[in-house]
Amino acid sequence: MSRALLDVALVHAPVVNRRGEVIGSAVTNLDLHDIARACRTFGVGTYWVITPFFEQRKLAKQIISHWTDGYGKSANPDRGNALSLICLGKSLEEVIADTRAKWGQNMQVIATCAKPRPDTVDYRKMRSLIEQGQPGLLLFGTAWGLAPEVFAQVDATLPPLQATGDYNHLSVRSAASIILDRLLGDRG
Repeated sequence: MSRALLDVALVHAPVVNRRGEVIGSAVTNLDLHDIARACRTFGVGTYWVITPFFEQRKLAKQIISHWTDGYGKSANPDRGNALSLICLGKSLEEVIADTRAKWGQNMQVIATCAKPRPDTVDYRKMRSLIEQGQPGLLLFGTAWGLAPEVFAQVDATLPPLQATGDYNHLSVRSAASIILDRLLGDRG
């Protein structure tokens, strides 16, 4: 499978809690594994995990290393293949700079959000831009979503995932898989 000109970033800070306060959230094993597997499946370039907390980056490195260099590599090579996409970043600004260096200055930063936002670009248009070679960095937030200062750094936001009911609280792992399918999945 060819790689898309798209990187994914899971932002752990700054994000908000249920009260809307800006916080930093914890890295989870499931998010590392499941989003890496979705990224590998859909041909994402790099899966960034952003946390300013040294101990959280250290934990993430240990988990990744187990599957890419340790016993996990021989026990489940497919898992290591997926986790090899992960790069750790200390800040969103650092990751945007690194991604711009990789993809070029015309790279777009695209946010996801569970609530409607005014700067929304629909999935069809974003998919078309990606297919035309527009590089991008797709942001997912942990906890209760990306903090307001993150939205100030983005070029566009994708619409929230909507179901038929009023419940809207998918795990970030589920949302990432659905959104990657909408943007990069086979439509044949």
